[in-house]
Amino acid sequence: MGRAFVYVILGGGVSAGYAALDFVRRGVSHGELCIISDESVAPYERPALSKGYLLPEGAARLPSFHTCVGANEERLTPKWYKEHGVELVLGTGVKSADVKRKTLLTTTGETISYKFLIIATGARALKLEEFGVNGSDAENVCYLRDISDANRLVDAIQSSPGGNAVVIGGGYIGMECAASLVINKINVTMVFPEAHCMARLLTPKIANYYEEYYKLRGVKFIKGTVLSSFDFDSNGKVTDVTLRDGTKLSVDMVVVGIGIRPNTGLFEGQLTLEKGGIKVNGMFQSSNSSVYAIGDVAAFPVKAFGEKRRLEHVDSARKSAKHAVSSIMEPDKTGEFDYIPFFYSRVFTLSWQFYGDNAGEVVYYGDLSASGDTFGAYWVNKGHVVGAFLEGGTKEEYEAIAKTTKLRPAIEDLAELERQGLGFAVAVSQKPVASPPPIEVSASASGLLLQKPLYAWHATAGVVLAASIAAFAYFYGKRRRRW
Repeated sequence: MGRAFVYVILGGGVSAGYAALDFVRRGVSHGELCIISDESVAPYERPALSKGYLLPEGAARLPSFHTCVGANEERLTPKWYKEHGVELVLGTGVKSADVKRKTLLTTTGETISYKFLIIATGARALKLEEFGVNGSDAENVCYLRDISDANRLVDAIQSSPGGNAVVIGGGYIGMECAASLVINKINVTMVFPEAHCMARLLTPKIANYYEEYYKLRGVKFIKGTVLSSFDFDSNGKVTDVTLRDGTKLSVDMVVVGIGIRPNTGLFEGQLTLEKGGIKVNGMFQSSNSSVYAIGDVAAFPVKAFGEKRRLEHVDSARKSAKHAVSSIMEPDKTGEFDYIPFFYSRVFTLSWQFYGDNAGEVVYYGDLSASGDTFGAYWVNKGHVVGAFLEGGTKEEYEAIAKTTKLRPAIEDLAELERQGLGFAVAVSQKPVASPPPIEVSASASGLLLQKPLYAWHATAGVVLAASIAAFAYFYGKRRRRW
């Protein structure tokens, strides 16, 4: 038994929902599109799980956060898929894939064939057992990757009022879950091996701001060590956590956020892999011309950096989905994907955004010691702004740092950039300028891609001067408003 579709999306996460919306908007006929997902619900906005689902009051629940509400688009409920003739094959995994024959074999024994396949399988949470620690099956040990994980975590929170939680991991999941636990009046200790939280993205100075903020809300940090083992009671629940440094902590629940691994297993040996994911070109087309990959699983060329990267963030998932659909439906009208990496988080009353790359020298501005104040940083590499971070900004200010990072303005004086601070980005974003400097990409002896910005100082000097004047006007006006 089998069915045939023109387009098949494998995976039911954020990317799948946004791809489906774009397919429908581009006129896909009823019965041509199918989504296969091992989750039992239609695609939803995964960030809601750590940002809203765990809250004690007004918690997010489906159908309120089905895709594509995260980008202020239509909300795609199961009814929407039915009305638009999109086949949802939910609660169903895929046992094998044959990209030469263009077929997928599901766990129910059905063969589904396609003309075009979009791989949106995302990633899975790394388990403790992969690091030699047993106990993931205990009812009070929780991960957070899908809605079933979120429901398990909510049950653990509700059964541990005023209790003690240990959060293993200091990345996105660890930080956002820790904040939700505190809001639920649970005592939190965070444990991670790095010297500071969010080590892959934040500098020690920025990370310290957030750690101090968390400490004021009762969170304890144990850094530079990892989980060693659990103690269990007669019911199999974890009662104590032992760390490698010998520390022993009594717990009512454990949250584990130690990273993810892309789901590429079905395609190993069939498609070219890179950066831990599936290698694609600027159209999100894999080494097989009928197969595309999007979201967390795709290693795609980031033009601004002159190299391929695999990005684990919802913004990349949404935009890669739309671009892949455009590449399939209108290849002659679709250029290569031009994307500036974007990350954000909201915890407690804090909110930050980061654009670009965290490479090069860091220039800070604002007061990083005053809780609640706006502050930020620029990353300057090879004479250009390549990254920007901002905490506590307005919508317009976030748009300013995004545009500035995309334009990559030349910087001659780091001290002057520090003095101008956020005003520099605001001024650059308001000033009509030429396209960002081109990047020369060459292969080194090791085969790695190197970026070499080519620029002329005289072409940007006027922009920097204008930015300096505008920055002064921006801050002068801001101070007057405060007075």
